[in-house]
Amino acid sequence: MLLKLEDKYELIKKEIINYKSKKPIDIVCEMMDKDYISIHGPEHHFLDGAAFLIAYKNSGGDIDINDCLEKLAVRTAKMPGAMCAYWGVCGAVASIGAALSIIHGTQPLSIDEYYKHNMEYTSSVLQKMSTIGGARCCKRNAFLALSHAVQFVKEKYNIQMEFNKIECKFSALNNQCLNNSCLFYNEK
Repeated sequence: MLLKLEDKYELIKKEIINYKSKKPIDIVCEMMDKDYISIHGPEHHFLDGAAFLIAYKNSGGDIDINDCLEKLAVRTAKMPGAMCAYWGVCGAVASIGAALSIIHGTQPLSIDEYYKHNMEYTSSVLQKMSTIGGARCCKRNAFLALSHAVQFVKEKYNIQMEFNKIECKFSALNNQCLNNSCLFYNEK
């Protein structure tokens, strides 16, 4: 199925809104199984933040989920594919950073703690990613970004998302998989 990025975003919004889980990893993994989600690709930039927003809402976060998803779609549509390599910033991290900004209404001139928190979150995840290195893997980076986000919102905002052990089921589909060098590698 050859779809434009906007079409993929619409399919993601249509399906993800129905999830009731408090586990963003479970949500993102189920969505990654959809035939319109590539093993790598810029649709992950929206998907990762959307899975976070759904789990945040389901965990008691007081947000208008439809409004948040619309804003996230607008922001992430501006992120090019392969920004991890070309910009040095992972799209999964930027997506969840955008979601945090949307949740808190952070603006360029904000002087509250949320501005600092967004930077704290993104820099901590990018630091961890820098120790792992490449090649690219949208699945690994989503797992890292979301697992850090679960802990981050628990510590900062007392939002209790749920988390479970991550074992990647996409390793065999990724020709650039780091295998045993990946935290989530599953050789099954």
